Amino acid sequence: MGACLDWPPRFPRRTGPAIQQLAARLRRLRPSCGPVRLVAVDGHAGSGKSTFAGRLAAELGGAPVLRIDDVASHAELFGWTERVLAQVVGPLSRGESAAYAVYDWRARAFGAPRVLPAAPVVLVEGVGAGRRALRPYLAAVLWMDLGREAAWARGRARDGAEQREFWDGWIGAERAHFAEDPTQPFANLLIRQASEGYEVLPGPVGLLGPDQDVAHGDQTSAMW
Repeated sequence: MGACLDWPPRFPRRTGPAIQQLAARLRRLRPSCGPVRLVAVDGHAGSGKSTFAGRLAAELGGAPVLRIDDVASHAELFGWTERVLAQVVGPLSRGESAAYAVYDWRARAFGAPRVLPAAPVVLVEGVGAGRRALRPYLAAVLWMDLGREAAWARGRARDGAEQREFWDGWIGAERAHFAEDPTQPFANLLIRQASEGYEVLPGPVGLLGPDQDVAHGDQTSAMW
C-alpha cells in the first residue's frame, strides 16, 4: 500500500513547484511493486502524457519511464497486459531490472529489448497505463485532465495527415477500452495543463485506505 500523505495535496498550482512537490511525495510512498513505486500517467491520446511524464521523470532525478507506445502494437493496441506483467511487473516485483521488447511502429515488428531498472520510482506512461490489471502494482494513478475530444483533436493536429487513417481506427479502440476498463474514476490526482505549466488537483479516489472498497469492487494500492 502507498504511504499515507496529507489530503488534499498541498501543491503550488504551477509547473515547477507543483512537479517538485509531486516528485517529493511520490518518493515518500511505500513501494508498490517489490522495491519500486510504480506510478501510472494515463489519459486520452493527445492529452500531454508523454510531455508531463518526461518532466516528472526529470524532477525525480531521471526516473525510468515505460512508454506504453513501446509495448503496444498495431495488432494489440490494448492487448499488451500479459506482456507487461511478465516482462516488466514480474522482474520489478523481485527487485530485478526488467527487459521488454520495443515495438517499431513503422516496421510493424518488435525489436531489441530495452532495460528498465528497478529504480525507487518508475513511471508507466500511456493510454491504459492505469488499467485494472496493473492497479494492484501501482503506488499512484495520475490522470491527464483533458477531455477526449479536445485531446484527440490535439493529437490529430500533432500527427498530421500521415496518421489520419491510424487515428480513425484508434479512436474507436480507445472508446471501447475506457468503456470497459476506465482509469479516470480510480485516479489519485488529476494533472491539468494551464496557460503556464500544470495544476495538480485531487482525483476521484481521494483518501483511500487498504480496506476500503471503491467502485466496481476494485482497489488501488495508493493511499494519500
